[in-house]
Amino acid sequence: MKVLVIGGAGYIGSHVCLEMMEAGHEVVVYDNLSSGLRENLFEGERFIEGDIMDAERLAGAMSEGFDGVVHLAAFKAAGESMTAPEKYARNNISGTVNILNAMCGAGVGRFVFSSSAAVYGEPAYLPVDEKHPTVPENFYGFTKLEIERLLGWYDRLKGLRYSALRYFNAAGYDVRGRVRGLERNPANLLPVIMETAAGMRPELRVFGNDYATKDGTGVRDYVHVNDLAAAHVAALERMERADESLVVNLGSEEGLSVLEILEAARRITGKPVPATIEGRRPGDPARLVASSALAAEKLGWKARYSDVDTLVETSWKVYER
Repeated sequence: MKVLVIGGAGYIGSHVCLEMMEAGHEVVVYDNLSSGLRENLFEGERFIEGDIMDAERLAGAMSEGFDGVVHLAAFKAAGESMTAPEKYARNNISGTVNILNAMCGAGVGRFVFSSSAAVYGEPAYLPVDEKHPTVPENFYGFTKLEIERLLGWYDRLKGLRYSALRYFNAAGYDVRGRVRGLERNPANLLPVIMETAAGMRPELRVFGNDYATKDGTGVRDYVHVNDLAAAHVAALERMERADESLVVNLGSEEGLSVLEILEAARRITGKPVPATIEGRRPGDPARLVASSALAAEKLGWKARYSDVDTLVETSWKVYER
């Protein structure tokens, strides 16, 4: 298939592009390079520099003719979304509407959407499956859920088939070392630990060590970015065969605590990785772990690289240079 990957120069997007090309698909990257990097563009891809807020540019790109679109161009900082909701509404919601309208105008009927476990909010039970109530606790999660609702209507009214992939915590780097671009201003745990190990930050701030967990720190479900990329390919190919839409979780189904990842990082990097304990952050649940049974059933997908050592080792190979 010929696939337009919007946000394909970013952290997850670059891994998705590699996986798509390895599966034999033709990839065109559409990215405004606000967070994506030119060094994450690879031989065999064509690049269109453009913004999802530019409806005319999107329509022009889409008119080339594509079999599917992958959308990874959202703003994703949950904390920032609570102080700048207008920024997230404009880019995440309005920008996605621009993409969908351009697809409909060009007759492109398959859409893979980067959704998020943030649609669930505070877990009512564990593991979290797709039937769990969706009550987002931050505006970022709200934008993802609102887009999923829009997709349901575009499916019904326009026949646009979609796969909404609800990621849990994306982490790690390409197991073959092909992606080398570092995220700009990361807020997620593992890259912050890596920046601390590499001397780019003075210390790691651990928010809360008094949760009802095995070591008192928060437990999350970390899924390797190569595993996420494989799911995008599987989702696109399934829509070609099955012609139906899908919403699935993508997680490892295992929980790792902050201290478990920190200790693995100290062991693997050989660096002290200084850390300080601070109070809990509002809205942080003690544990968040996925059920990915539906992804296994519908996509034949299972996390392969999401153990703690692989997550840390593949990250450190990029940061230690």
